Order: sequence, then C-alpha cells, then structure tokens
Amino acid sequence: MLRNIKLNKSALNTNLPSRSRALVATHNSSLEFTSLAKLSSGNLLAEVDLHRAVASLKLRQDKKASMGQFLTPASVAQLMAEMFNRLDLPEISLLDAGAGIGSLLAAFVAKVCQHPQRTTSLRVVAYEIDPFLIGYLHQTLELCKKECEYVGISFNYEIRETDFIEDAVRLQKLSLLNSAMPTAVNYATEFTHAILNPPYLKINAHSKVRELLRSIGLETSNLYTGFMAATAQLLKPSGEFVAITPRSFCNGPYFRDFRKMFLEMMALQQVHLFESRQQAFSDDDVLQETIIIQATKQKQKSSNVIINTSSGASDDLIMSHSVPYLDLVHPDDLEQFIHILPDKISQQIVQRMALFTCTLKDLGLTVSTGRVVDFRAKDYLRANPEDNSVPLIYPVNLSNGYVDYPKITKKPQAIVYIEETANLLIPNEHYVLCKRFSSKEEKRRIVAVVYDAGQFNYAYVGFENHLNYFHKDGRGLSLTLARGLAVYLNSTLVDAFFRLFNGHTQVNATDLRKLKYPNLSQLLSLGTGIKEQFPSLQEIDQLIEKKLLNMSNLPENNPIATKSRIDEALQILTQLGFPRAQMNERSALTLLALLDLKPTDSWQLATSPFMGITPMMDFMAQHYGKTYKPNTRETVRRQTVHQFLVAALIVANPDDLSRPINSPKTVYQIETSALELLRTYATDKWEKSIITYLASVETLKKRYAQEREMSRIPIVINGEIKTLSPGGQNILIEKIINDFAPRFTPSGKLVYIGDTDEKFAHFDEAALTDLGVNIDFHGKMPDVIIHFTKNNWLVLIEAVTSHGPINPKRKKELEVLFRSVQIPLVMVTTFLSRKAMVAYLAEIAWETDVWVAEDATHLIHFNGEYLLQAYQIEKKKNF
Repeated sequence: MLRNIKLNKSALNTNLPSRSRALVATHNSSLEFTSLAKLSSGNLLAEVDLHRAVASLKLRQDKKASMGQFLTPASVAQLMAEMFNRLDLPEISLLDAGAGIGSLLAAFVAKVCQHPQRTTSLRVVAYEIDPFLIGYLHQTLELCKKECEYVGISFNYEIRETDFIEDAVRLQKLSLLNSAMPTAVNYATEFTHAILNPPYLKINAHSKVRELLRSIGLETSNLYTGFMAATAQLLKPSGEFVAITPRSFCNGPYFRDFRKMFLEMMALQQVHLFESRQQAFSDDDVLQETIIIQATKQKQKSSNVIINTSSGASDDLIMSHSVPYLDLVHPDDLEQFIHILPDKISQQIVQRMALFTCTLKDLGLTVSTGRVVDFRAKDYLRANPEDNSVPLIYPVNLSNGYVDYPKITKKPQAIVYIEETANLLIPNEHYVLCKRFSSKEEKRRIVAVVYDAGQFNYAYVGFENHLNYFHKDGRGLSLTLARGLAVYLNSTLVDAFFRLFNGHTQVNATDLRKLKYPNLSQLLSLGTGIKEQFPSLQEIDQLIEKKLLNMSNLPENNPIATKSRIDEALQILTQLGFPRAQMNERSALTLLALLDLKPTDSWQLATSPFMGITPMMDFMAQHYGKTYKPNTRETVRRQTVHQFLVAALIVANPDDLSRPINSPKTVYQIETSALELLRTYATDKWEKSIITYLASVETLKKRYAQEREMSRIPIVINGEIKTLSPGGQNILIEKIINDFAPRFTPSGKLVYIGDTDEKFAHFDEAALTDLGVNIDFHGKMPDVIIHFTKNNWLVLIEAVTSHGPINPKRKKELEVLFRSVQIPLVMVTTFLSRKAMVAYLAEIAWETDVWVAEDATHLIHFNGEYLLQAYQIEKKKNF
C-alpha cells in the first residue's frame, strides 16, 4: 500500500486482529487521500481496499450472513480483472451486480486504465442496496472517475439502489415489450463486461425472489446462481463475464437448471481454482470452496478451456492447464456437469475411472442415508447397550475398515428397540457404511468401512443420519462383496476422482449413486482374501492396480503413484516440522525435484543434484504433470526454497559460496545428512533416523551460517563494522559506500542500506522520520539512501546488477514512496562498469544521475547543468 499510515492507538480495538486494528485506527484518525493527480492504479486499489477492510470490520457478522455478501479483497479483485481479454473496445460498459464498496469495479477500472490500447469511454452500473456500503461505493467511483480522467478516458457511472434480481427481471420484460419495435433500445443487453461477487444465500421456494427467477426461466435454490444467470442475460453478444462463486454449481441436482441455462448462453474460457478454502475471503473467516470463472456470451464454444490453480489469490505460483471443452462439459450429459481437470494427473484419473461403467443399479445395489436422526429420537437413545436395545452406529465408530463398537464416546451407542423405533432400524446383516461429512483437510474424502454383522449378536441395527449405507433392497450384502466394495471406495483413485468434481465436503447418497463401479465379479475379486485385518491404503491401491487396471490399455504414467508420492513428500515435511504455510503441493514437488525422485522411484534412489528454480519447475511438469506459469519462479524461491534453506534441509550454491543468492546462476542442493535421512523413508530405519536427524538440525544451521558468514562483504558505518551477503549488487553497494559517498556526498549520513539477503541491512529509522519519511514497508526501497546534509538533499541510489535502473516508472515509484519528504530528492543509478551501463542507457530517466564504479571520479547527469543536481517535481495545474 503506497500511503503513509499514522495510527491513533487510542482507537485500537484489542479484540480485533492486529492488521484489522491498524486499519480501524487509520480510518478513525484523519484519513487523507493521496493527491488525485498522483493516483496510480496501485494507489487506487490500495485506497479502495483500505475502505473495504474497514467497512468489513464495521459490518456486523450477522448482517453479512443474512445478506450473504462478503466484500472482495484487493488480491481477489485484481486476479479477476486480469482475466478479462477484450479491453480495447472503443466503448466499454461494465455491470457490477452486487458492488459492495466497489472493489471489483475499481480493479476493472485500473486494468482498463493500464491497457496499452485504451478505450475512449467507460460506463459503470453498480447495484447495491445496503445504505452503509453505498457511501463507500460513491467514494470508490469518484476515485475511478479521477483515475480515468488522468489517462484521458471518458467515465460516467450510475449507482442503482434497488434489488438487482427485481430490476434485471424488469429490464427483461421491458426488452420483450420493445422487441417488436426495431428502433427501440434493448435495455436488457446493455453491457460489454460484467464482474461479480454474488451474495451466497439460500432462497425459500415460496419467496418473491424465487418467483422472479422462475419468471426468467430459472429454478434455483441459491441467490448466487440467480445473480449469475441474470447478469449473463444482461450482457451484449460477445460480452465478457467474470465471477467468483462457490464451486457447488458445477455439479449436483440443485443447480441442474442453472447449468443448462448458463452454459446455453455462455462459453467458458477460463477457470481459476483455489487450493485453500480459507484464503479467498480470509478477513471474513469464510470457509468455502470458491472458483473464478471467465466466460463469453456466445453459442460457439472454444476448443479449449484454461484451468489455473493457486493456493490463494495472492499466491504468485499459478499452475496452468489447458483442457478440451468437451472434457469440461460433455454435450450428451443431461446433467451438464462441469468437470474441472486442473492438471495431467486429473486427466489420467478420469481415464482410469472411465474403465468402470457399472452403476449401483446395474449391480442390484443402492445406497441410503442412515435413518436415525438423534435429536428427534433422543428419548430412545442410550449411552451404552442395555436390555431391549440394539447397536446405534455413528461416524465415530468407523475405524480401520470396520466398525469399532461399543466405543467410549459422547455419542449414544444404543437405541431402544420398541414399536416407535422399528422403522428406524434395519436387519443386522453385512453392509458398507460411508461417512457423509469430512473436513477439507482429511486425507480421504470418502471413508468407507465394512459393517460385519458377525460381530453383533442382535436382530437389528441403527445407522445414524450422518452415515450412508449400501444395501440390496433393504437387506445386506455378502461379506465378500461388502469387503470388495469398501476396498474400492477407499482407494486413492476413487478419492481423487470424487474430489475433482465435488466442491464440498459432503458425500451424499446421490453422489455415491452417480459414481461408476467395477462389475460384480471384479468387486468380489477385490474382497476375496480380505479378512479381519483391513488392508492399508498402499495395499488397497496395489489391489486396484493389480486386479482392475493391470490388463487395461492405459498410458504408462500412473496417476495414483504420482499422487501417492506427493502425499509421501508432504508427510515427510510434516514430520520434519515445517509450518502449515509449507504444507502444500508446491513444497512437496520442490523436495522431490531436489531429490530427482520420480513417481515410481524408491526413496533409496534419491540423489542430490545441483538444481536451480527453473529446472525444478521443469521437473515438476515433466514427471508430475504440474505445469506452472514461467513468471511464478520467484514464489517457489521465496515461499518454499527460502524456508528449506532456513531449516538447513538444503544448501545454496555449495559449488561457490561467494555467488550471491539472487544470482540467476544460483543452485540448490539437498544437504548431505538430509539426503541420508530421506533414503531411509518407507523402511524400518526411518523413525530412528528422523529422531537422530532432528536432534542435529540446529548444529547444521550453525555450520552453514558460519560458512556463508566467512564470505560476506564487510563495510563500516559510523565506525561500526557490518557485513553484506557476498556477490552481486552488494559488491557494488560496498563501492557506493567506500567510493561514491565520500566523493559526492562528503559528510553525508547513511540512513539506509539494503542487502540481497535482508531488506534492511542498515536502517536509521529516526533519521528518516526527522526528514518526514514514513516508510511504507510494502514499497520497493532503493538500495542506498544518503542524507547529504551539506546541501540538505536526500540521495536515493539504485545499484544495478540484475534489476533495472531508475527509469521513468521507477522514478515515479520513488516519488510516491518519498512524497512526504520536505527536502529535494536526488536519484542516482550506479553500475560496476561502462559496459553494464550501456545496456541500460535508453531506459534511464531524465533529471537523474549515473555513476560508474570503474570511473569512480566521474558522474553523469541526464539533462542538467550541474552534477548531482536536485530537481523539483512539476505540479500539474489542472488538478
């Protein structure tokens, strides 16, 4: 955020998170806007997101829930705006059907203003009915207007303080009335673009909004799909649509009508998945599996759809995969399910599941939900078995493939068997039980066990309502069939397939009915030989591969082996004690790449090659089917490799410790002791080895820290010796301090020095505060700052070795970052040699200076009469 935040500590609410307290304090103090003449898109979104955070805190939680609306964070809004393609139209009209404070439309406006082929006219229509949010929305739209004026775009807006569904239906009816008049305006298709974060709220079957949606041909049970359908109808032909919504509309019977209507009108172009349910709306503690879709209003479908995946909206590491449209939505599928396949592994899983063609009906089986709803039958429930009672089985009783009964738990373990409960019970025979609910973080979404009637000496049994049970016309299965069916349901293959197409944590009976199964002989084959000891997951997957897939004509790549190997790597990271932030697929794949370990290699074959970030990502794509966008390398380095270094799991540049960590030639290698440890994984030596290794980690960290410290660059500041990390720009920074500063800023005060390894190698915060500088820690600092006290100038210096010089864009960034400084700014770009300078000559901004270390006594000033000349920023008169 490029604004100075001054906190009024008395305004802090100690019950709020620290980040939120700071935002409230800022808002309660004198909240001054940045000069509109200086607004950039980054400033616009920073201002709007500040308002969004404050408004979200002030909105009562019960009000949010009752309206089903949660305000969109800037990171999500920017990601959505980036998904639009057609921004070069001469005239653009944008619809935001549930605008809130305007975060989405602001991100769209910022994107339009940045586009190289700018539109001449931009019109925004924003719907919002909450009076509290409308005040913020007005401010946002005024900021957008100034932003557009600044870049020469004609901007006008309208806030419609009315119910969107009601108004959309009105416009549709108006359009039908005018359809007979050739010259009439078609008010129902007035928008070229739409951006949407619709309210998530169930709607009553007899409510007014349900009737309104029926009038436009849509039967739906949730408001968010109503908003999506109505928004799509208001788009012009070829209009673009981007929305963030729950994933649940992609499948299931509740959204069948919506899918048919939406997919008839719209052609999907992109889908963005989030691996985490918590990050998209983390400020509001929303736990929902969300997706972003981008679609175009046209009948003709694209040949391919791009599926992108990231941990959260702010995660730069984005996995990208292209799938045929026909694989996403099958034209002959009456349900019009949307099958989102994020990577090659997913496609291979679908290929394998396609080998199974039997439905439960084909097998003569069905699945039902447990009949006992405990709060309705509480008068008949007993904590423990008694005379005249029968077992009552809860999900808590499911354990290791069978039923653990009775169990010490808070749940009742028995139900009285009398006339009033007879219809809640079923014959005590063999069944397969399956949990109806699981947490997102559980290893398996489908958890199934065998109910072996042989362990219960009762005539009947009760299954609680949070269980599904497989049966044959209300009676049990053979024990062999029950065991085979449980093995199949517990397999990694079924679990992975189910997760692909079910955007929720429920496993409903309907979902299990739609699943395809092996034939009867194959299920019996799986169950043969399984006794009281239920097989492990690894054994289950081996059975599936051997008995069901071994003779199939499938590609060599085994998605189950791939997924299992990733899971093993995650388990290793967990046992090594890495924090939750590193417990993700990115970290697992990075570890496997550094070990050069392919999906079917044994852990004993792990090696320790030198490997840079790009080769790691190439390895992930080639051997694990995970293709990430090329510009996401920095995320791997910053959010995984850095943590591996800190934990001494890997070492950087072991072939040349003097090589700077940010060098493009930097390589990493698994530390020797860690390699020895990992080669024992999945053996009987593992547990003992990891205990020994963890005891030595701190010693390893110290050893590698000492080795790196020996090659650091010493500098003297105010008589105190400090060191910089070796190589790269720090070689140049040392020359700036020892050669440039004494010659061109004699007696100047060093107030800031950046380092390759740490942002603040030297930081005199008090000196900068005295100069009126309130550092924004999100801003990109120059490499060196000197207060030239003789002339009372603040000298900002960039050391160019791998990144660029002070060009016009960087100059503007520095002006914004140091806008509160009351003394003149001097900007200097430095190079090690003339040869290095020549490559950047065309980029260097006017009214800045250049210094070359090999010609230390000379200085170049671009377009000025004097060397090291201070300059003033010319103020624009029309603001």
